[in-house]
Amino acid sequence: MRLLLAAVGRMKAGPEAELAERYRDRALKAGRPLGFRSLDITVIDESRQAAPEARKAEEAAAIRRARSGRLLLLDERGRTMGSEDFAHLIGSWKDGGENAATIVIGGPDGLDQTLRAEADLVLSFGAMTWPHQLVRILALEQLYRAVTILSGHPYHRP
Repeated sequence: MRLLLAAVGRMKAGPEAELAERYRDRALKAGRPLGFRSLDITVIDESRQAAPEARKAEEAAAIRRARSGRLLLLDERGRTMGSEDFAHLIGSWKDGGENAATIVIGGPDGLDQTLRAEADLVLSFGAMTWPHQLVRILALEQLYRAVTILSGHPYHRP
């Protein structure tokens, strides 16, 4: 299964980008033997529309063009889930024959309601608002953690 992280907005060079890349690389290496073929990051440009709803709609259209397979949105109003449950969800999609899953990090205005309605899951890392760069790191770390859980690697200790 192919994993895709689609993120609205660019990540600046620096230690955060290096850490994100480190987790992406770890997840990719640990996931390949399990059948996770790739872990790609697609950057969606922030909309320049004047109104927030128009910006969200334009970004949603770009996300739809980039999307592949299952759709998982990261949003503070989403459902919370433990790492083991997340791992088993991703694993069940792969084992169920899904070709791909797209994990989306929205822009500063959040995500369009129509996109939320299309999602297979809207997931939250907690009720707090997190900076975009940290959310990218958290998402990639959780993907790495998920593949280590699925492989029985001792990285995750409940």
